[in-house]
Amino acid sequence: MVGEDETEGTATKAAQRGEGSWLAALGLSRAFISLIFMTYAACLPVLVREWSMTGTQAGLVQSAFSAGFAISLFVTSWLCDHLGAKRMFLWFCWLGATAALGFALFARSFEQALWLYGLVGFTQGGSYTPAIMLVAQRLPSARRGAGVGWVLAGMSAGYVGSISLAHGLIATFDYQTAFLVCALGTVVGAIFGSVAAGRAANLVAERLAEVTHAALLKDRRSLLLTLGYMGHCWELFGMWAWAPAFLIASLGNRFALGAVGLGIAIAVALHLSAFFASFTLGQASDRYGRRAVLLAVAAIGTLCSFGFGWSGQLPPLLLLAFAAIYGFAALGDSSVLSTAMSEAVPASHLGRVLAVRSILGIGVGAAAPVAFGAVLDLSTPGHGWGWAFVLMGIGGLVATVCAALLPAAAPSRPERRPGEHP
Repeated sequence: MVGEDETEGTATKAAQRGEGSWLAALGLSRAFISLIFMTYAACLPVLVREWSMTGTQAGLVQSAFSAGFAISLFVTSWLCDHLGAKRMFLWFCWLGATAALGFALFARSFEQALWLYGLVGFTQGGSYTPAIMLVAQRLPSARRGAGVGWVLAGMSAGYVGSISLAHGLIATFDYQTAFLVCALGTVVGAIFGSVAAGRAANLVAERLAEVTHAALLKDRRSLLLTLGYMGHCWELFGMWAWAPAFLIASLGNRFALGAVGLGIAIAVALHLSAFFASFTLGQASDRYGRRAVLLAVAAIGTLCSFGFGWSGQLPPLLLLAFAAIYGFAALGDSSVLSTAMSEAVPASHLGRVLAVRSILGIGVGAAAPVAFGAVLDLSTPGHGWGWAFVLMGIGGLVATVCAALLPAAAPSRPERRPGEHP
């Protein structure tokens, strides 16, 4: 009897080690694929001059990326139910590397960048939802929050690398070199993605015709999670678009390490903090419950939004610390929202629910930067930043209310197997 228990315990530990190495490959894949994500934004001051772009044209290129990202989230989420998440993830890893290399080698003007970067956005979104679904399919609920958090943490690490690499390379060489190095990183990401996909099953949903999107969103829990995600995207996308500009405007010549140092400091403050948020809060939701973590993080993010725009005169280190807390809270509920949704609907319908959620959330989020800029234009000097960030905080407030209204659920706990001790 003891021998059987020890054998089962050893098998359990081996299985968990296998899950760990698989998650590592998946997280590294997301990190390297995301190296192209912030490259255009990091190089924008130089590109405006080199490509003779107006501000509107520069914004259109970024909008094309966001539009491609949103469309691919909807399309690939739906296709995951029909063709399998593994297949979609693998296809879009390599499509993403191809698109990134095409952008790096051929984007030399506004017209070329407009469609090439839009294609990059489409392929970036195409591997995002399938990665989350692979985690939901492979990991039990008790470890799912940490798994999804690890995937999103990998993306945040990629954002840090993208901004830091691009800033350093464009200052030392030129924007072409920055584009190419970041694009080569996506090839490494596709290789890691192939390793992760090779160790996953391709699950295809059955009886797809029996469920409609409208019916799925009638469920109270999935509806609240979708509305919360929309509020989350409004706050996050507005913050991501304008927080760097606010920090540059506020710190200016007060930052001792110069422009390149400031760029790296902003990347670390906003995105390295998000890396830790995705991983640690996913684990926390496994232990304390999705609702409790969503409520706490959304409330903290809302308070940050309401105060961040008025904090421009803080000493540089304090302002960057505030930005780090803001980045932690604004992205922190993303992994928990995705994990909670994977538990709120049947696995066979998850792709279609995520498709609806994605198009609604990213659609709302895409409008946030424009609304932010409109507030800046309409406000009196000295007050625009504060009120614009307050407007972003409305999304955080919506997410907080939705979290408070979620049905309470007991924290997920791992099942005890023979031979394991509490």
